[in-house]
Amino acid sequence: MIVGRTEPGSRATFDGTSVRVSPEGIFACGLEWNRTQVAHLSVQFADGTREVRDISPIARTYSVQRVNGLPPSTVTPPPEILERIRRENELVYAARQKDSDAVWFAEPFDWPAPGIMSGTFGSQRIDNGTPMAPHMGVDMANAEGTPIRAPADATISISDDFYLAGGFSLLDHGHGVSTSYLHQSQRMVRAGDVVRRGQVIGLMGKTGRATGPHLHWAMNWFQVRLDPSRSTRTLAPPRA
Repeated sequence: MIVGRTEPGSRATFDGTSVRVSPEGIFACGLEWNRTQVAHLSVQFADGTREVRDISPIARTYSVQRVNGLPPSTVTPPPEILERIRRENELVYAARQKDSDAVWFAEPFDWPAPGIMSGTFGSQRIDNGTPMAPHMGVDMANAEGTPIRAPADATISISDDFYLAGGFSLLDHGHGVSTSYLHQSQRMVRAGDVVRRGQVIGLMGKTGRATGPHLHWAMNWFQVRLDPSRSTRTLAPPRA
């Protein structure tokens, strides 16, 4: 995630698309996990002058992770379940389109839960021997019932039980920046709630497609998938 700060009254575009700029001059944008092309950021100031910056992504090497012991129905779901998954994915897609005026994303995020980092962002997943999509989040493993806390202020966009994600919450931090929390044993917030940094939003569990209790933590800028560990104050979650 890129957090930009410019003069109040400025306008900004990222790759030619306008992005929201707060009255204080704060804006957000993001680079997709596997992007290699140069991104173009342009800011037009209130006096009409313009500044353009090119952002060159640095290629990352991602690991391969094999996960065995998953319930077979979550790796190769039957047709009727695939339709449910499709509907749930549409709800998440729509929630991630939200472009609210909050600037809660502007400060570094806290880790939402303590634990051992059991899954890294971008790793190629092989589930029960079946190649799957890359792992678009960070996993923290800990005892079931470990509190999950909001890493920054947010509005709750979704709080529901999904087939693959299990107990699922999606938090809106403003300007298209959202974070998601999967596999919860208990959700302690409802859609529309406003939560503050450090507030308990749920408990760690093993619901959905999971082999043991852990939190899958994801971050997006609209539909661009981001590594949440790159937006935190520290490089690793606190240990229990």
